Amino acid sequence: MSVSTPGSATAPCRFAHYFVICGIDTETGLEPDDLAALYQWLEADRHGRSQETANTGENFEQSPLKRTFKSKVLAHFPENIEWNPFDQDAVNMLCMPKGLSFRTQVDNRDPQFHSYLITREDGSRTYGFVHTFYEEVTSKQICTAMQTLYQMHHAEHAGSVCASSSCSMDSLASSLDEGDATSLNKLHCCSSYDISRDTLYVSKAICLITPLPFMHACRKFLSQLHRAVTSQQPPPLPLESYIHNVLYEVPLPPPGRSLKFHSVYEPVVCQRPGPSELPLADYPLREAFELLGVENLVQLFTCVLLEMQILLYSQDYQRLMTVAEGITALLFPFQWQHVYVPILPASLLHFLDAPVPYLMGLQSKEGTDRSKLELPQEANLCFVDIDNHFVELPEDFPQFPNKLEFIQEISEVLLRFGIPPEGSLHCSQSATHLKSLALNDLVNDKKNGNLPGDALAVFELLQGNPTLERLQALAKRTGVTMGRVEALGRGKNKDWRLQCEEEELQDARLNVQVREVFASRFTQMFADYEAFVIQSAQDLESWLTNREQMQNFDKASFLSDQPEPYLPFLSHFIETQMFATFIDNKIMSQWEEKEPLLRVFDSRIEKTRMYNVRVPNLRSSSYQKCTILKESAQAIEQRLMKIDHTAIHPHLLDMKIGQGKYEQGFFPKLQADVLATGPANNKWASRTATAQRRKDRHRQHSEHLGLDNDLREKYMQEARSLGKNLRQPKLSDLSPAVIAQTNWKFVEGLLKECRMKTKRMLVEKMGHEAVELGHGEASITGLEENTLIASLCDLLERIWSHGLQVKQGKSALWSHLLQYQEREEKLDPPAESPVSVGPERRKSETGMGMPFLRVSLIQDMRHIQNMSEIKTDVGRARAWIRLSLEKKLLSQHLKQLLSNQALTKKLYKRYAFLRCEEEKEQFLFHLLSLNAVDYFCFTSVFTTIMIPYRALIIPIKKLSNAITTSNPWVCVSGELGDSGVMQIPKNVLEMTFECQNLGKLTTVQIGHDNSGLLAKWLVDCVMVRNEISGHTYKFPCGRWLGKGVDDGSLERILIGELVIPCSEDDVGRNCRTPPLQRSPTQPRRLSIPSLTSRSSKPTAAQIQEAIGEAVNNIVKHFHKPEKERGSLTILLCGENGLVSALEQFFHHGFKSSRIFQKNVFMWDFVEKAVAYFETTDQIGDIQEPESFNLTCKTFCQYVNAINGTPRSIGKDGKFQLLVCLGARDHLLPQWIPLLVECPLITRMYEEYALLRDRMTVNSLIRVLQTIQDFNITLESSLVKGIDL
Repeated sequence: MSVSTPGSATAPCRFAHYFVICGIDTETGLEPDDLAALYQWLEADRHGRSQETANTGENFEQSPLKRTFKSKVLAHFPENIEWNPFDQDAVNMLCMPKGLSFRTQVDNRDPQFHSYLITREDGSRTYGFVHTFYEEVTSKQICTAMQTLYQMHHAEHAGSVCASSSCSMDSLASSLDEGDATSLNKLHCCSSYDISRDTLYVSKAICLITPLPFMHACRKFLSQLHRAVTSQQPPPLPLESYIHNVLYEVPLPPPGRSLKFHSVYEPVVCQRPGPSELPLADYPLREAFELLGVENLVQLFTCVLLEMQILLYSQDYQRLMTVAEGITALLFPFQWQHVYVPILPASLLHFLDAPVPYLMGLQSKEGTDRSKLELPQEANLCFVDIDNHFVELPEDFPQFPNKLEFIQEISEVLLRFGIPPEGSLHCSQSATHLKSLALNDLVNDKKNGNLPGDALAVFELLQGNPTLERLQALAKRTGVTMGRVEALGRGKNKDWRLQCEEEELQDARLNVQVREVFASRFTQMFADYEAFVIQSAQDLESWLTNREQMQNFDKASFLSDQPEPYLPFLSHFIETQMFATFIDNKIMSQWEEKEPLLRVFDSRIEKTRMYNVRVPNLRSSSYQKCTILKESAQAIEQRLMKIDHTAIHPHLLDMKIGQGKYEQGFFPKLQADVLATGPANNKWASRTATAQRRKDRHRQHSEHLGLDNDLREKYMQEARSLGKNLRQPKLSDLSPAVIAQTNWKFVEGLLKECRMKTKRMLVEKMGHEAVELGHGEASITGLEENTLIASLCDLLERIWSHGLQVKQGKSALWSHLLQYQEREEKLDPPAESPVSVGPERRKSETGMGMPFLRVSLIQDMRHIQNMSEIKTDVGRARAWIRLSLEKKLLSQHLKQLLSNQALTKKLYKRYAFLRCEEEKEQFLFHLLSLNAVDYFCFTSVFTTIMIPYRALIIPIKKLSNAITTSNPWVCVSGELGDSGVMQIPKNVLEMTFECQNLGKLTTVQIGHDNSGLLAKWLVDCVMVRNEISGHTYKFPCGRWLGKGVDDGSLERILIGELVIPCSEDDVGRNCRTPPLQRSPTQPRRLSIPSLTSRSSKPTAAQIQEAIGEAVNNIVKHFHKPEKERGSLTILLCGENGLVSALEQFFHHGFKSSRIFQKNVFMWDFVEKAVAYFETTDQIGDIQEPESFNLTCKTFCQYVNAINGTPRSIGKDGKFQLLVCLGARDHLLPQWIPLLVECPLITRMYEEYALLRDRMTVNSLIRVLQTIQDFNITLESSLVKGIDL
């Protein structure tokens, strides 16, 4: 029977898997910590220094007592467990992350506690709990070696000034950190060691490794073991008995039950939540809130939800674990899916290079501040300085929904437990200990915390002041009494124990109540998520095979169902890996047992529906507080007050006589033979092992499936191996080959992510444009598009920061661009104008006479650099990406940037993504595919910047003079505003002007004052170009401007459309969908009737279809979300707009040509009708109801107002204005019957005219009534000068 068999049989349901001792190996003596050396080497490599100096210079710099030496795993029991193989290197590294540390009798030697976790390959975790203490060094060789090292160090530093030496500064920083004012005098002796005078102590760690995070229980057990070693009396039983008991005889408490087992002096209690409760979380959230404060914690929580890179930073390992475990416990029902290393050993620092989301904890060196920390990737980093109560957030950060009310609710829970919501900065371990001593006094006082003034003063003075604590200890030793302080320090009795238990119970209550508040937010926000899950596959096999091609969740419908204020957060969150995994688990639950977190979450949603707590109105953003705080805490209280199970008591083992000897102050060498195996007849072990093994196999299977979906290829196997490598760095093997292999995985992952993102952006955008063309339903919103572009910016930043030699600035991409710009400008000084030099080529119809815009990476950078609104490098990089995407130049620009290979080699290491040729080519190709669609992601985001525009007026020279003698003017309008009226200099057809971003251009007003001999002007079109984005708009006219010609108009409103670029530069960009600017839902067969085209008359059926289409487009416009509606002016006055369709309707059968060929316009008919209505005797004769008379009056009022305008807009312009005003004020359906009733109709219209056909008119009125419910707002350019 092999040694590990009993261990393996019972392992899954044992409380603890291993007991480990780490410390100094007296056989090998003092060895410098090679991991620390590797760390020095990596640091030197990152800063570009030579590695030799890094290695040699290190040792004599520091005092030997400050150096790190190699620790070893001295013993671990049992030898191995098949479920959880023992990883010696990882355990040693995490038990003693800083290696061995030495102290003398003058140093502080308080024991320390910290915990860690190891993520196994299948994604499951094991936890380690470590108690570190100092033991006297008895080995003469080690003391002599330390003396020798100290003499060498002293010799090295003999000549230098003590104050400036780094060693003194080190010890100064550390001793000041300990808060001891007197340590300045001890500066010299602190870091010295004299074998004849000093006693040498070395650190040793005892550790329990457990499958579940029972932090309080393990902490108690280990501290009692240590107490047994240091106390005057030997422990009741040999230590082996207690360790054997905890390893083999204490089971895991069953779900929903509590368990008591016995340590050396006192019993230890642990409990496990039931199947319907929130999962186990034993780390006190109280500490996390005290360390950071509610506001900071909620911001950090939001960053974790959005899967940013999170770096926790603290001197204290346990703080790193407390914050990391606390924040991940609050994610229920979601789970962090990426790299999770709450304690990052120094040797793994290169992992901060990882171009993936991570949650890591880094131990800060004493005395170093944030500014000295060189991080490769900061564009998307959330940096949490725990010790200084400070969180540095990424830019463009959406707030958590109902953040203020949420913070308010959490604060109320904290205040009920006496915790200040802003956190307490001085919650160092010693202060917390003192505080609890003082609190103990309060408990005994039964005065509800009302201390008399002097005691309160002492308590406040003591709080967070280690120096005073030492003074008190000193006073105690010398017998000086300190009155009330002495009383505050009482508490080694039973009351103290009771109070610890009470504190533990309070922590458990607080944990569960705070977690319920967080869980309740998700229950409300995702109460209806099931309705949007798309179940498309027939069986698990086919689902897994096609996972990448399938859409699992209807994101657009889900977002359209949410309250407006939630959207910025939710649109980002539903793109995360944790949300994708959550939805995958939901889909797989059709074929497999539900994942535990999902089961609990779904049952809560069911309960909410049953009690009908949720308001029927889904779009409401009103905040609902959590209603089950009391009940949730009761379950835990009952379990802790009334113990369900008690484990076997520790007992004497079958040890040889003389074993288990005890020497005070030294942890004994444990007897391996009795600790290697467990008892053979363990009932609970054999009974539950099989069931547990089955469960574990199932859990591992489901966790396999729950890995990174982004990285999931057709076959799960490949993805699993990739997921493993990305999720957890291997702690034990740190050879350069492994580092290279890890980086290769990153390169593959980045390329895959790029392929997925560009494909998604294309599919969504093309789907949207297909809707514009009349197919199907829209599946992307502007918000969603913005989210996709933001995540593309983030991906590019991560690619550019992978494998950087030296970090410069927060944005790796912008820093690369700046260096490129600097090199290029040295070679080729900047040209004055962005317009291409050389002979001005004329283009075809589309851009007649517009000079080409030169494609220039540097010029686009200059545009961004000139934007004073953007203050940071990260912001500039994002703006540049958006501009390049809008110009369809992103792939081309990046290709040009990377073509400077000398620069890329200088900036990046060999393994960097940007130096993998094949992957880089594929990456640029994926980006090139984005040119197939139109983005306005720069213009629509930077709405306040000044933009230069170029306008060009193109007359029809064959029929009129090219230049008019009058004074022409122009006014350009867009979705964001207008340029105001600008005079065009005489004899000039092209002008440039600068004004605040107008957005997508919609209309141009052009006119003149009719002065001079050659005032009449026949304009073909006006072209306007945005000189930054290069978007060119064409505003067709084809009409005269002048008195006595055409309809006598001196000004016209022209409607624009985006021009398809077709220069040689644009060949690569020319794959695109039809322009967005005109409403392209109908073939362009109907044109505005003008003098030139009155001959080709549309049929009655075509006219009716055109009206239906125009009205339909307006209805569709109002059914879009407000931010995505585009221009209503185009739908009213554009080529296939309502005005044009109604003009055709009124022109049908109109007797327009008169004797002497003088043309009669629609407006003539309208004016005559008004004259008829206004004739007083006529109005008197009409025997119609009051409402009809009222309609007559309003109609006359509107027509007169239009005629009375100071603008010379001509007859067709006036008719257009009447239709627009009638649509705005919902009067069109009332005016049409009025005109039909007018007797003039018989004189001015043929018998067959549509206007004289009752049925057609009634159907027109019905169609126009469909836009009555909409609130139509007209552009100011249309209604200028109209006084109603």
